[in-house]
Amino acid sequence: MLFIGDDWAEDHHDIEVMDPGGKILTRARLPEGAAGIAKLHSIIGERCGEDADNAEIVVGIETDRGLWVAALVAAGYTVYAVNPVRAARYRDRHSVSRAKSDAGDAHMLADMVRTDRHQLRQVAGDSTQVEAVKALSRAHKTLIWERTRHALRLRHTLLEYFPAALEAFDDLTAPEALLILDKAPCPTSAKKLTQTQIRAQLKRAGRCKLDTRTPILQAALRTEQLGQHATISAGYAVITRATVAVLTTLNEQIAALHDQVERFFTTHPDAEIVSSQPGIGVVLGARILGEFGDDPRRYASAKSRKNYAGTSPITRASGKKKIVAARFVHNDRLVDALTQQAFTAIRVSPGARAYYDRQRARGIEHYAALRHVANRLVGILHGCLKHRTPYNEATAWPTENGKITSAA
Repeated sequence: MLFIGDDWAEDHHDIEVMDPGGKILTRARLPEGAAGIAKLHSIIGERCGEDADNAEIVVGIETDRGLWVAALVAAGYTVYAVNPVRAARYRDRHSVSRAKSDAGDAHMLADMVRTDRHQLRQVAGDSTQVEAVKALSRAHKTLIWERTRHALRLRHTLLEYFPAALEAFDDLTAPEALLILDKAPCPTSAKKLTQTQIRAQLKRAGRCKLDTRTPILQAALRTEQLGQHATISAGYAVITRATVAVLTTLNEQIAALHDQVERFFTTHPDAEIVSSQPGIGVVLGARILGEFGDDPRRYASAKSRKNYAGTSPITRASGKKKIVAARFVHNDRLVDALTQQAFTAIRVSPGARAYYDRQRARGIEHYAALRHVANRLVGILHGCLKHRTPYNEATAWPTENGKITSAA
């Protein structure tokens, strides 16, 4: 058995090979990529000799993703992803001077997996299919965030010279808003739009009730307002057109990614179980499945899944003092998806609604109550995946009399 500490950087890896007794066998700096992996295999082969095929290689590294980690897992090594915060705390066991170096971190990681690997999380053996779902759903959510940022930038620009557009359009990312602003990006050109031109853009955007919406939009665009000098307005109009073009492209790519997320998610073996949960659709299901992964050995219990999700509370108890607080260190994308699920679930699931109402009756605020609901839903999902059974309302929210009543 060999223990390897791998302190990684973008273009190189500092590694240290250690035996079970803690003796340092090899130290090296390897380049990133195929050449570096080949050199690492060569070093391990030299140390193991004829027993290389039967040797157990344990690697500690401060990341759980990337081409290098994938190559380590593919080679059959046992890889532990060490949280950087935990590694920083463990470093203090080796030196109180706060000295730090890449070679020193490699030594620390090797010693950490040698002595404390029972406290560490092994890199999950997720399937390639769920990895693809994770990548696509993350990209889809990132583009949605980018669209929101650009929409806010467009709103800020319009406030500077064309506030009437904000009165006309509630949603600046809507197709009709983008089409009309591209055609008439300044107050002067907007006031010249006829009802025929506005109607044509609404029809192009796929909107209905054109006879009702057209005159309302025309009146809003012709609202009296304070204005900038014509030259300044022309400059802002160029900015508006550029932002509209970006938003139009983002809308197209979000729709395209949505289709791909749906295609990859619906073919996954766990999709039916995940989708059966209350408040989960295709996109939300893909995000939750992708962030949790599909390795059946990853979560030993529902509690460990809740801890990873960040929905379960943490307790700080010392002497007579005890504090129960929310987890602030968590996977932001997973927490966002679970909160959205909980918000929808309290409207479609009587059990979730009753549980939410009981939390509110205790004086808990709305968002905290949603977190409680999300925590219960994570436990329910864990049970469904463990027993390979779809969600059942009566089983998920049992009561003494078999009926669910709301506290509100």
